Amino acid sequence: MANLVRMFRLVILAGCTAVIGGCAATADQSTGGRSQNPSANPVRIGSTEPTPETEQPNAPQDEFASSTRRDEVKQFAHKLATTRSLSEPAILNLLNEARYSATVAKLIAPVASGQPRPPKSWKVYRGRRLDSLTVSQGKAFMQQNASALDRASERYGVPGHVIAALIGVETLYGKNQGSFRALDALATLAFDYPDMSRPERAAMFRDNLADLIELDLTGKVNARTLKGSYAGAVGIPQFMPSSIKRFAVSADGQTKIDLNLNPADAIMSIANYLVEHGWQRGLPVFVPVQLPAEADKLVDGGLKPTTDWAQLQAAGAKLNAGQTLSQAWMKAALGVIDLPEEAAGTTEYRTATPNFFALTQYNHSYFYAAAIADLSEALIGH
Repeated sequence: MANLVRMFRLVILAGCTAVIGGCAATADQSTGGRSQNPSANPVRIGSTEPTPETEQPNAPQDEFASSTRRDEVKQFAHKLATTRSLSEPAILNLLNEARYSATVAKLIAPVASGQPRPPKSWKVYRGRRLDSLTVSQGKAFMQQNASALDRASERYGVPGHVIAALIGVETLYGKNQGSFRALDALATLAFDYPDMSRPERAAMFRDNLADLIELDLTGKVNARTLKGSYAGAVGIPQFMPSSIKRFAVSADGQTKIDLNLNPADAIMSIANYLVEHGWQRGLPVFVPVQLPAEADKLVDGGLKPTTDWAQLQAAGAKLNAGQTLSQAWMKAALGVIDLPEEAAGTTEYRTATPNFFALTQYNHSYFYAAAIADLSEALIGH
């Protein structure tokens, strides 16, 4: 505890600007300046190497000890220890090693007030995720991990090429897992989330910090070395700690699950995640439907399918040429999704099954889920 009392607070440089964030798993993509309360200095959770622009090395101990925000960290540790039967000193020791990251805060900061948002472009988004390198490496990944993909598909009903495509979009098949220490990223976002108008986001990161600490103290991960995205997503599948705790599974039934170095564990865990979020065996992601001219009226923008084939027919939808009336998706819930090209004033519309919306639970974006679906088809030559 003496270390905790001796810690001092950080101050932030005025006028910081943010850059585009890219964590596919959970982070809001944003660009622009910060909207943080200028009177709230970041909480020092653990020691860092001092830097002139962010630290006050001679801050008095009593100032830090009386900080209500530091009390918030202590209360977090006490509640976590009590509710999950963990050692409070061990929690505090781990938190004492966390470092506030100004880079993380910048990357996840919201668009500055008055700054224009770049136009949405499905063509650009898709092109960045379906380039020739991603496709060729994806085919090689499928060959190298054919047995694991087949086992996951048989067990969960998620096709191997869909799992491979998701891994390709997330980490280029495990090659780009992130360089931020998860402990630092989550501690920063849990206690100093840079958009005070979104307390629910800070609460989500705090929950994930709690799960990371629990995973560490129960021997499932090493939070002192685990690295990932600036939002705290880690491993080949870019799972947040809460997803590791709830959905990670071992490919061979072992207690130890390795999402960083074992593609088989990552493959099985992704399949389990998708099934737990609504994936249905045997359904495609999109269905062969010709939508009516006013398809925009059928889009509700949500993350669940809210219509069905009978309702779409009544609105003027028709089957594409050569399709039959006996397909399984015709009994499933459906949804019409939009993929805009805002600069051109055009939009592509598709009819999606519950499997598309299961993919949006991995990342709440129509672009993201559609890119995975298209990449998955490219991996098998469609």
